[in-house]
Amino acid sequence: MLLEGRVAVVTGAGRGVGRGIALELARNGAKVVVNDLGCGVDGQGKAEDPAQQVVEEIRAMGGQAVANYDSVASFEGAKRIIDTALENFGRIDILVNNAGILRDRTIAKMTEEDFDAVIAVHLKGTWNCGRHAIPHMREQNYGRIINITSSAGLRGNFGQSNYGAAKAGIMGLTLCWALELARYGITVNAMAPAGLTRMVGTIPGMENKEPPHEMHPDRNAPMVAFLASEKAAHVNGQIFGRRGYGFTLFQQLRPIAMMYKPGGLTAEEIAANFDAVFLEHLQPIGIPQMRRDEKKEEKK
Repeated sequence: MLLEGRVAVVTGAGRGVGRGIALELARNGAKVVVNDLGCGVDGQGKAEDPAQQVVEEIRAMGGQAVANYDSVASFEGAKRIIDTALENFGRIDILVNNAGILRDRTIAKMTEEDFDAVIAVHLKGTWNCGRHAIPHMREQNYGRIINITSSAGLRGNFGQSNYGAAKAGIMGLTLCWALELARYGITVNAMAPAGLTRMVGTIPGMENKEPPHEMHPDRNAPMVAFLASEKAAHVNGQIFGRRGYGFTLFQQLRPIAMMYKPGGLTAEEIAANFDAVFLEHLQPIGIPQMRRDEKKEEKK
């Protein structure tokens, strides 16, 4: 029971990756606030009550959980999410920022509202929840924050400039918080999950596919549970991922090659020497398993 006695908040926990995380934290002894609006993948409309369904699953296994329906995109709503943990369980030890929506379109077709809505939920929503949870974690000199990023932000993905920008921003947020909060016994890490979920199902070619065993969204949860535990006190400011049955560690951006001349280089000198210095180091872009015919997508 890695998390016995701990209290966790998991946003966007009614389905998919978030649901798997909430259940795994509960299996490891945490009391869980299951936050979910119950909306569609685009953040619009209302559906059934997935948050309460997850709460009932946790209670059925002998755990403790409560539901919350506030939006992480609202600063006051995020406060109510954290307050739900304080009011029901008396503290907040673990925050998993998982809530997200998609509005996939190429940049030529993306509206301002498409961009703003995705940034508001993913990036600002992560900041909102952290801003309200962190003061309580500092007071108790203990906390675990796991932010959910994505390979779309770490490597790029076609038609997801809003989502990719938000997820890359979450990586930056993670690194800054990790530096600021280490002195208070708070670790901050990020996870780029893999799995066939409703959100992945919006990608052309991925519709209505049943997840193969190795791509089930629940397989992300064990790493999150570990990072949420006291056993991970030495792990801070790291970006993890998942590939099949394995977990990966991303290398953070750092210089890998350098062109140098005392006194500086002219544009002509850079042009003459660029390939010799940099060509073999140029990085591939995109998520390998999700690359597709971009021309076909542009015609939609």
